[in-house]
Amino acid sequence: MVIPLLYLLLRIMQLSLDDLLVLVSNRAFQTLTRSLILMICVTTLSSIIAIPLAWITARTHLPFRKIWIILVMLPLVIPSYVGAYLFLSVFGPTGLFQKGLEVLFEIQRLPDIRGLFGATIVLSLLSYPYLFITLRGAISGLDISMEESSRILGHNRFWTFIKVTLPQLRFPFVSGALLISLYTLSDFGAVSIFNYNTFSWTIYQQYNSLVDRSMSALFSIIFVLLAFLIVLIEFKTRGFQKYYRIGSGISRKPKPISLGFWKFPVYLFLSVVIGFSLILPISMLFVWLFKGMYFGDSIVFSWSPIFNSIFVSVSSALLIVFFSFAASIILVRYSLTGNRFFESISYLGFVLPGVVVAISVVYFAANYIGILYQTTVVLILAYVILFFPVALGAIRSVLLQINPRLEDAAHGMSHNYFSVLFRINIPLMKPGLIMGFAMVFLLVMKELPVTLILGPLGFKTLATEVWSFSSEAFFASAAVPALIIILICSLPMLVIIIWDKRIGD
Repeated sequence: MVIPLLYLLLRIMQLSLDDLLVLVSNRAFQTLTRSLILMICVTTLSSIIAIPLAWITARTHLPFRKIWIILVMLPLVIPSYVGAYLFLSVFGPTGLFQKGLEVLFEIQRLPDIRGLFGATIVLSLLSYPYLFITLRGAISGLDISMEESSRILGHNRFWTFIKVTLPQLRFPFVSGALLISLYTLSDFGAVSIFNYNTFSWTIYQQYNSLVDRSMSALFSIIFVLLAFLIVLIEFKTRGFQKYYRIGSGISRKPKPISLGFWKFPVYLFLSVVIGFSLILPISMLFVWLFKGMYFGDSIVFSWSPIFNSIFVSVSSALLIVFFSFAASIILVRYSLTGNRFFESISYLGFVLPGVVVAISVVYFAANYIGILYQTTVVLILAYVILFFPVALGAIRSVLLQINPRLEDAAHGMSHNYFSVLFRINIPLMKPGLIMGFAMVFLLVMKELPVTLILGPLGFKTLATEVWSFSSEAFFASAAVPALIIILICSLPMLVIIIWDKRIGD
């Protein structure tokens, strides 16, 4: 986890005093301000989308619940640069929507959505599943008896949700919001397409210039400091409350709530969110594909990128879930002095642009483990650095809801440490482990810059195929791997959700 930080420090040591003055320039301050504004807007809008979605799919009698959950989670697999380009091609000043309005109402041009507005909408629609997954897993594990006590004391469902349910969801909410905030800060695809200059865009421009990469390291250090500040705020917001039940009695799961009159508003809300975040991008990909076939474009297809993508995604997800499970046990069950520091370090890779992490791993591998250079081992190492906090947030939020007295009782019955892990911890943490694996699998499937830089010679994935064809304007060929990414990522989620008995029908 400290590899990127050490690399950045080595680069900064090459800077002169005059170069350091860039940190206090107006341009740096404006770029920082824009980055923070975008982060706040995306996190807020994602929360507005994810909180009701998590509660609806976890606590109400929603018909076809499993299908809705799959559709709500799928936008996570769409790369931000693909989503931004598709969104702009539809709602841009001269996009498909404008052309339709021109035919009907003779509207010649729509307002330009480039800038903060477009970047906020696209990033929110593609990143809200981070928060949805952590919140839904936590809501499914809540004990209904506390809410029933609130109802007995005279509170209606709304105030029970505000005063009883939401406080128990504070850590899952903060964990998901933290991931969205860091994801927004590190994103390059959407902000570049919408011409909204943030630190991530500045860093990419510096690295691509090949003139002075030390300056990009300087901006990356600002990124690191900002990430530590955000994580510190997350620690303060999280607090030290217990999220498990300590009273006597048996924990019971809630019965689904009938939607009644709210059925139609709920369907409308689900349809709007899924329509803009999933159906619209997929429809545009099919438009690319059929348009290319109509004009006689050759469609390139190969099995090797599919195999490579599945191999690195499954390997990375298993490894990261294992590390995250171990780290969650240490962070939650043991009050060690350095826990907060090590947890903060773990978020470092997720906040930095992928190219920074990739180049730092290249430097480390070339200089210290040359035998592994240009191998998939180094590539998977970079994935671990990037996506470890994603699984950690999902797994830790579930562990916080498990009463440690259950483990103490098992130890008192002469069960050893590993017996308690396999009989108590793993079964009860299964929702977090499943969701952690699913999220990492999805993210690795669509990861681009790290794969381009660290992949072995001739190593191609579906994400690199999308980027390669799109950059050469072969949109029909680019649509094929993009659609395969969505299909592959939907299959494991379908199996997991059908297998999960807590979800219901």
